[in-house]
Amino acid sequence: MSIKQLSTLICLFVFFFGVSQNSSIFDQATEHYNNGEYSKAIENYDKILENGEHSAELYFNLGNCHYKLNAIGPSIYYYEKALLLKPNDGEILNNLGYAQNMRLDAVEKMPKTEIAQLYNDFVTVLSFDQWAYLCILLIILFVLAYLAYFFLRFASQKRIAFIASVLFLIGGALSVLLAYLQYQDFKNDNPAIIFSKEVKINAEPNNNSEVVFMLHEGTKVNVLDQLKDWKKIKLADGQTGWLPKNNLKLLKDF
Repeated sequence: MSIKQLSTLICLFVFFFGVSQNSSIFDQATEHYNNGEYSKAIENYDKILENGEHSAELYFNLGNCHYKLNAIGPSIYYYEKALLLKPNDGEILNNLGYAQNMRLDAVEKMPKTEIAQLYNDFVTVLSFDQWAYLCILLIILFVLAYLAYFFLRFASQKRIAFIASVLFLIGGALSVLLAYLQYQDFKNDNPAIIFSKEVKINAEPNNNSEVVFMLHEGTKVNVLDQLKDWKKIKLADGQTGWLPKNNLKLLKDF
């Protein structure tokens, strides 16, 4: 057996061993959860995270454990992470709603125009990678329809194939555009959850500046900028300010 084959076998063994080990730990965590031992369940779920595995189910279960322990910030944090991996999941949204009702801060979203809302609803039908996959599928269909146009014998069939190829091409181009727009929105969105019980939001990134408002555990913010140990955040209602970075946790830190 060559060194390359041996290294491949070792990698496969490590992979399957890791999967088996994580599965066993997950089962133990579920047992602890069912027995009401939520802290022990969290310890096991954290071990799986340390092993490099991330899934919506794992984060959802972590959110449930913290919710049972009345830990508002962590429960919302893990529900939101689960939602990033599994958008629009009804069960995650439902439990997230319960956790959000425990927050002290009630932040109203800035109203959107009808056009902006329609744009958002349309673009977010699929994630940017799903739009990209759809584009690939439509381009393949375009090629097949275009080839059919040349090989079909009857004029009526050629006409249908030609129209279909044009529609597939337009659909592919539109999918690329929507994938790009979605990706830009994804890059510009840097959400985080406040973990401190209460934190002052300053007008500038220093302790001597004016305090513009207060935030509490579990509030979702968007991080706009960072200066040393300070992060500039923005709320859904448009308010902005600075806070020490150790008061929040980023959601996209997979």
